[in-house]
Amino acid sequence: MASTIPDPVPGRHDPAYAPAEAAPATGAPRPVEAPSAPERAAARIEAHGIDHIPDADRRGRPRELFAVWAAANVNYLSLLAGGVLVLIGLTLAQALAVIVAGNLFWLLTGVLALSGPASGTPSEVITRAIYGVRGNRVNNAVVGWAISVCYFALNLAAAASAATALVERAGIAPGDGVTAAVVVVIAALTLVISVWGHAAIMKLYLPITLVLALAFAVVALSVFGHADLSYRPAEPLGGTALWATLAAGLALIASGPLSYTTSADFSRYLPRTTSKRAVVGWTALGGFVPSVVVCSLGALAATAVDMSDPQTGLESILPGWFTSAFLLALVLGTIAINALTAYSAGLALQAVGLRIRRSYSVLVDGAAAVSLTLYALLVSDLLDTMSDVLQLTVVLLGPSTALYATDILLRRNRYDGPALTDESRGSRFWYTGGVHLPGALALTAGVAAAALCVDTVYTGPVAAALGGVDLSLPAGMLVASGCYALLTRPRRDALRPGRR
Repeated sequence: MASTIPDPVPGRHDPAYAPAEAAPATGAPRPVEAPSAPERAAARIEAHGIDHIPDADRRGRPRELFAVWAAANVNYLSLLAGGVLVLIGLTLAQALAVIVAGNLFWLLTGVLALSGPASGTPSEVITRAIYGVRGNRVNNAVVGWAISVCYFALNLAAAASAATALVERAGIAPGDGVTAAVVVVIAALTLVISVWGHAAIMKLYLPITLVLALAFAVVALSVFGHADLSYRPAEPLGGTALWATLAAGLALIASGPLSYTTSADFSRYLPRTTSKRAVVGWTALGGFVPSVVVCSLGALAATAVDMSDPQTGLESILPGWFTSAFLLALVLGTIAINALTAYSAGLALQAVGLRIRRSYSVLVDGAAAVSLTLYALLVSDLLDTMSDVLQLTVVLLGPSTALYATDILLRRNRYDGPALTDESRGSRFWYTGGVHLPGALALTAGVAAAALCVDTVYTGPVAAALGGVDLSLPAGMLVASGCYALLTRPRRDALRPGRR
């Protein structure tokens, strides 16, 4: 039973129908003017939402995932995050070590992407297996939608700062009205991609990746020419203060990959026979490599300029002719990452039970994100807001990511896509009153453990006892994963396909 109004799905009676690109019969050449199935798909708004993708509509290769994640991670927020590590007192070597360690969590993003080809459904539907039909609606409302909108707003705020500077260079006087207009324009460009959907993302992100890589190569040359590779703060941290700062930095960097509990949204169109190793590898590499590079550039830049005002600082070391191009690259990178975020947030709204087409739900995400962005830019301090929000979201994202990955391992990635789309009381995933108690209890335990250990907007009792060392990330993930494995052990048969 579908909970949403699906977009019109073309059938075989529709001349635009393109289920898959069939091989021509022997001796029958393919007409050169006929566009391929992916090209036809990219030319129209995606019809599918949270419904199951049939085998006939599956397409693509796993290596295409690299460009999707690479384009999304060459962005201003990653640059700022790297600079923050130096600003909070780490040496350059310590900051770089934290950057690499935090970005290793992209491997988990790759693992979660495995469930897409297996089920043919997005992450927002797959997690019904963990929380139950009703329990998953709550999960999607908080982890799937609210946090996605927060990330959309943070990235949009960072890009708006760059775009506003670009507008000023064109001779337009700054002001709240100009800022608001810039935010709306960037959001509109982002939402065009998100509304168009999956095929457009797959087609556009390779050229976006190449453009961003070229732009940041120029940035890298300038940064390396000014960076202090032996940088140490005037008063290096030590003891408990050092461990507390390292833990906070790790949570800040890890929040990036952990925010993509929805990676199956972009792999679900791949054929179910796609290599599992390739899906994990291309997804993880696409996130890890650019994130490490861009975050490291931010840290290196912080040894030479004041990254508390990153825009002004970076402009002081970049070639004058390149400044405008750099600002445009920052905006383009943000559009790329936010298009993915808005796309998944739109699916989350459908999975919550809102009867709305995916293309319309994306517009709701954009309106909410624009409102939050204007608050972040006109009322709050961007760097403080970014740091606090990213660290605090780990309290939810760490346990939910660990639960998802654990479920994939316990089920051996065997998901029944059509069964997952059934929301009736007779559904295999209705469980008890629509809630899978092991999943709900494990998530609650993981979040509680993380909350006891966090030290960001507030300090939990465990963090206070440890002198401010924030262990919310490992505590939340280990408790959630361990509890889920223990609670499902007596019911392991319930995790196997074909069992109720």
